Amino acid sequence: MMEARTAAGRNSFAGAPVWLLGLIPLALIGLTLGAFALLGGPGLGQRSGVPIEDLAVERTVLHPGEFELMVRNDGPDAVDIAQVSVNDAYLPFTASDGQRVGRLGSTTLTIPYDWVEGQAYEITLLTSTGGTISTEIASAAETPDAGIGFYGLMTLLGVYVGLIPVGMGMLWLPFVRRVTAEWMRVLIGFTVGLLAFLAIDATIEGIDLAGGAPSAFGGPLLVFLGVVAAYLALSAAEGYLGGRQRKVRDGSPAMGTGAAGTGAFLALLVAIGIGLHNLGEGLAVGSSYAGGALALGAFLVIGFAIHNTTEGLAIVAPLAETRPRLRRLAGLGLIAGGPAIVGAWIGAAAFNPSLGAFLFGVGAGAIVQVIRQLWPAMRETADEFLPPVAVVGMLGGIAVMYATSLLVAV
Repeated sequence: MMEARTAAGRNSFAGAPVWLLGLIPLALIGLTLGAFALLGGPGLGQRSGVPIEDLAVERTVLHPGEFELMVRNDGPDAVDIAQVSVNDAYLPFTASDGQRVGRLGSTTLTIPYDWVEGQAYEITLLTSTGGTISTEIASAAETPDAGIGFYGLMTLLGVYVGLIPVGMGMLWLPFVRRVTAEWMRVLIGFTVGLLAFLAIDATIEGIDLAGGAPSAFGGPLLVFLGVVAAYLALSAAEGYLGGRQRKVRDGSPAMGTGAAGTGAFLALLVAIGIGLHNLGEGLAVGSSYAGGALALGAFLVIGFAIHNTTEGLAIVAPLAETRPRLRRLAGLGLIAGGPAIVGAWIGAAAFNPSLGAFLFGVGAGAIVQVIRQLWPAMRETADEFLPPVAVVGMLGGIAVMYATSLLVAV
């Protein structure tokens, strides 16, 4: 009897279109939520207690004679900004979108104040209920205006941070092509260690950055969403390019075959992973420059050159058994180093901590996918344990990246 009823129920939907079967649950959910809203949430009653007020200062801009604070409501209730004080002195202010900020809403506060370059300031927002939200300016410096000269300087900064060091590191290709198989495993291990350090560094920086972002957008969760999104995207790219390579071996139009195709593919993945990391690095440098916390000195440039040169070695290590054209090498260098320029533009002109946290996660996720691709190259067979020379190379890569990172703290 039960089997007959099940069969009858299955047959009753046999002639229904597929789109209708998918739409029915959505329609029922919509009707239920609509009725709940029309009835005013029966059974929930009126919430008691004081409003929950939470404002996040997303960006601080300094112009001569004034502060500008871009403020977002990070709490569940609307917030009325009643007063503003700078170093405990109450001052008049204007709000671009009104003093009342709704949930996830934002407004820009303009506060007239003759600040002095290099001095520290504490700005406190007083709400209508008496709550306070404070933000600090460690060292006051004028925010540069976005113009041709500004973007030119950011481009130069990105070239210093990304393109030049990566390009110099890729000059190790002739050396890489002459080493023995054992030393090749050391270099691949060095590459994996280097990338592992970058992945950990990107994750930590992203989480730190998310700490100052509105928690309503996810906070640290954005970092891990970026990790997953990048990992899955590169996995899809791996499947697509791997399918093209299989077609090549079956006689379809060429993309490169055998070891050459594999080496070029690994080098491309390494360049993408490093490029996404350098995008986050450019964000950090650009935002630090705009906030006056970055000194563009020769020491910093030299530090970035030393730190990022090893990234170029990581790109050319998988190309040991190939003879890539100069155009391909230039493209790999641009993929790895060019994003630092874009990151510097975004960081200095329109930096957003939530976006920055997500992009750092993207960089970390891409690097994890690249490490997965490089891991088998350190072993002679699939069943072999990691040889000691590969482990030494990994530890060496981590040590070098840690030591050189001390030169570029911003």
